[in-house]
Amino acid sequence: MQTLNLCPLIILCSMLLCMCSAAFTPQDYYFPSSLENSAFTSQDYLSALNKSLLFFEGQRSGKLPANQRVKWRGDSGLSDGSAANVNLVGGYYDAGDNLKFGLPMAFTTTLLAWSVIEFGSSMQDQLENARAAVRWGSDYLLKAATASPDTLYIQVGNPYPDHQCWERPEDMDTSRDVYKVSSNSPGSDVAAETAAALAASSIVFQASDPSYSAKLLQTAITVFKFADEHRGKYSDSLSSVVCPFYCSYSGYQDELLWGASWIYQATQNPAYLNYIQYNGHVLGADDDDYSFSWDDKRPGTKILLSKSFLEARIQGLEEYKTHSDNFICSLIPGSPNFQAQYTPGGLLYKAQGSNLQYVTASSLLLLTYAKYLDTTQGVAYCGTTTLAADKLRALAKQQVDYILGNNPRKISYMVGFGNNFPRNIHHRGSSIPSVHANPDHIGCNDGFQYLHTTKANPNILEGAIVGGPDNNDNFSDNRDNYQQTEPATYINAPFVGALAYFSSTT
Repeated sequence: MQTLNLCPLIILCSMLLCMCSAAFTPQDYYFPSSLENSAFTSQDYLSALNKSLLFFEGQRSGKLPANQRVKWRGDSGLSDGSAANVNLVGGYYDAGDNLKFGLPMAFTTTLLAWSVIEFGSSMQDQLENARAAVRWGSDYLLKAATASPDTLYIQVGNPYPDHQCWERPEDMDTSRDVYKVSSNSPGSDVAAETAAALAASSIVFQASDPSYSAKLLQTAITVFKFADEHRGKYSDSLSSVVCPFYCSYSGYQDELLWGASWIYQATQNPAYLNYIQYNGHVLGADDDDYSFSWDDKRPGTKILLSKSFLEARIQGLEEYKTHSDNFICSLIPGSPNFQAQYTPGGLLYKAQGSNLQYVTASSLLLLTYAKYLDTTQGVAYCGTTTLAADKLRALAKQQVDYILGNNPRKISYMVGFGNNFPRNIHHRGSSIPSVHANPDHIGCNDGFQYLHTTKANPNILEGAIVGGPDNNDNFSDNRDNYQQTEPATYINAPFVGALAYFSSTT
């Protein structure tokens, strides 16, 4: 039996379908006016933050450290890279499978780093765990970027054999083939996202580990140069193993602008500002796009660049403030630019598969932009209407609270948070008895008995945020229903920053 993870393809198709779906498009939708009357306390948000970071420990590949807190996991993928005579041990499994995809892993690392950069001061005793989550990703990306000249290793594992098995990562006996981009087989999208991740991570470690930070940044510069000089989509040359899983639907232009923007943030080098100003119009600066994801970076780039305009009034960047306003206003019911759909219960709804990735990513952008507006007492302009920062935070909080359980079903979509949460998530390691409880090898086909059982997963993957409910707030806690029950690192990563913010303000 094949358990093919077609989630990204479903996302693309369902984004088109949801335009004519029954999703609630509110004309008189209740828009929260403040952060008062919270369903959760600051301690609740701090607990959720802790769990969200635990999730990343549950997704670790490689040799687990002595301070590993998710004890049911074991070492895995210890020979990764050997097929190419390189060391690619480490990194994260992207979702419920045993694969390491470079594009979503780099995006995950970028957003984890951004969460720490903007809201690390609110993380209290979780700051070191957040840095550790960033570093587990950046360490791997460093290896992938420096193993061979003019080469970036972008994937470990063939998805087709992997998805024909249901086994723990500790038992993997499927092919661990290695895939790369090079000057002959370019991949500007995955390379520029890797550069963004390394640059953002360098900011995280500037004070605590300056030598590591410098290494990250120098590698980011090198990888970005490679991405820019050898332009092309990585899925053009590697479509057989990256599509439809993480195919580059939006192209590579958005990643080039995103990567340059992060290197500029890390260096303040005017050469990158010049690159942005000279190339921006070609790379998507003029486009208003309303979905921020592992594939499309345009809204995030514009909000990141708006910081430089708001704080330093850099000429040529004012258009990014305008486009950031357009994105924010697209989420606000009643706005002239309103584009979003919401479920009857108030959840932002973009796509059938893994919808919560858009909710968590948009929440981080709302909170980050609100922070940037506060620096200059600025507002977002929605036609003749203005929105102050507190309105953005209120909408973000509504989305965060929905995920944590303030929704019509009264279910937390974060595993382990509250008493009512998904127990049958689509995740191999969580659904099969751990190597500590059952040290015998469980082979490729033997694991399917755990996929199809109605029993709850024996290992609770604390902090994992699943794909989430449909456009009518309905949710089926069924392991075969991977569109709704599969977690992914890029769902959790932006939620880290959102939880950190509310843990210190509620």
